[in-house]
Amino acid sequence: MIAHLRGRLFSKQPGQAIVEAGGVGYDVTISVPTFTALPKEGGEVALYVYTHVREDTLALYGFLDRNEKRLFERLITVSGVGPKLAITILSGLNPERTVEAIRAQDHATLTRIPGVGKKLAERLVVELKEKLEDLAAAAPAARPLAPAAEDVLSALVNLGYQRPAAQKAIETAVEKNKAAGEDFDELFRAALKVIR
Repeated sequence: MIAHLRGRLFSKQPGQAIVEAGGVGYDVTISVPTFTALPKEGGEVALYVYTHVREDTLALYGFLDRNEKRLFERLITVSGVGPKLAITILSGLNPERTVEAIRAQDHATLTRIPGVGKKLAERLVVELKEKLEDLAAAAPAARPLAPAAEDVLSALVNLGYQRPAAQKAIETAVEKNKAAGEDFDELFRAALKVIR
């Protein structure tokens, strides 16, 4: 089975990427966080892949982040959650927020995701609450950030980066250039260089 795929990003759109490797174009279903973090078309990309095989289907699901793939694999163990719905869940909330919502039994947040009703939210909590300790991110240090840094942190988390890693990248960028901390564009670019 295909577990990892490295090659040229032939094309991308929300929900789908085509990766060319060894002269073959692989059609991979992706989440929104993975889509937003992909390089430009033509660039090199490496995805963790889950291969879904059924009698009538062979589908690839790709993730830039290993923890997103691990969470996807846990989600599809829940009755009523197939790979497509799991991708929808990961597109509605980033992995860190999904884990937080399930562990905190936050049904209201879960039901905001398209396709997740009250019963499914309850099932996700009951079946996964005890199985996500290893994916729960360490609580970020409660250090107040400047407004520009708060905005950059929010942008990086929305792109699918883990909150602690994004916060560390921002702190590192500000240490290198104090002036960057006051300007969103400059700090965002500097933090992206650190985090990649």
